[in-house]
Amino acid sequence: DTMLEQLRKIPGADRWRLVSVQALHRFSTRSNESVIASWMTRQDRESAIADNIEYMKRAVAAAGGDDAARIVYLGFSQGASMAARAATRGAKAASGLILLGGDIPPDVRDDPSVVIPPVLIGVGSRDTWYGDRVAADIACLQARSVPHEVVRYEGGHEFTDEFRRAAGTWLARL
Repeated sequence: DTMLEQLRKIPGADRWRLVSVQALHRFSTRSNESVIASWMTRQDRESAIADNIEYMKRAVAAAGGDDAARIVYLGFSQGASMAARAATRGAKAASGLILLGGDIPPDVRDDPSVVIPPVLIGVGSRDTWYGDRVAADIACLQARSVPHEVVRYEGGHEFTDEFRRAAGTWLARL
């Protein structure tokens, strides 16, 4: 619900079918006030990646994405890695990939057979988690001649209005 709310705030989002896929591994926060989810941990990573990719394929198909003219994946934080996997290993080629506060995972970045669609990267000026890692993603995309843009916005590891405006502009050009 939180991600879907963020997607709806992107200018022009009303022209897209919006789908938010819940990560497979749910757990309660330490305060037990809410349930959140994670895509995977370090344990059994390869198996989890394969499971998550199949799960994403089924979710996209169930949402009618296989029939869509264009599919763009957006991932935030750990979800950025999963969005990159879905965009490059989905049943239908993605038209774009938006990464916010999260990187291209090694299993995508280091696989020369993977075709990466055009990418929009969002990174906050105070993002202590992804801020130092964005250069590796830019280098990867440049080395592969993948069209990409980087939005550096005022903020931390979060969605901001500045990022949402940039994402809306980028999506309108696809």
